[in-house]
Amino acid sequence: MRPLLSPWLIACLLPVALLSGCDKQDSPSAQPGAKAAGVAVEPAGKVDASQRGADMPNDVFTAPDGKPTTLAAFKGKPVLVNLWATWCVPCVKEMPSLDRLADKTKGKLKVLTVNQDSTKQPSDPVPEWWAKAKLGNLERYRDGDNNLGFSYGGGLPITILYDSTGKEVWRINGGMDWDGVEASKLLARYTG
Repeated sequence: MRPLLSPWLIACLLPVALLSGCDKQDSPSAQPGAKAAGVAVEPAGKVDASQRGADMPNDVFTAPDGKPTTLAAFKGKPVLVNLWATWCVPCVKEMPSLDRLADKTKGKLKVLTVNQDSTKQPSDPVPEWWAKAKLGNLERYRDGDNNLGFSYGGGLPITILYDSTGKEVWRINGGMDWDGVEASKLLARYTG
């Protein structure tokens, strides 16, 4: 009996399946939860609290100063970790509202955006994108090897809230309007 899929076909389709959490070619209106203006009002996925109480992963990523860091460096106050990429439509759309959230919650909540664009690309798209986006309240962290992304199971954007002790509270797979009512309700305990 012949296998349904050849090993060659499996090898070709596996990377596509892993990146299917964010379809960079969909129009904004085709993205789940998107409104006409292109910013998601509700999370594209449901709030997932199934990992509540889990420790932060120990994966190393790069801080804005180019030095290695881990999420443990941010213990002591609540931290909202957002994984994003320049090619991901809902990721890019939510970045301005994450920047405003970082400004609004200074001293109470650390908003940590970690870029997942591969560092193995011929050129790095992040510095140019960041400069055009004019995000003055966020810092540019990088995880070009996607270690954090793999720890969280892939798919972008993904946002995880940790309490001040480094324990997971909830996660959202998909874009979110961080200026919206739903986000305010989800973060009230950690920003008030």
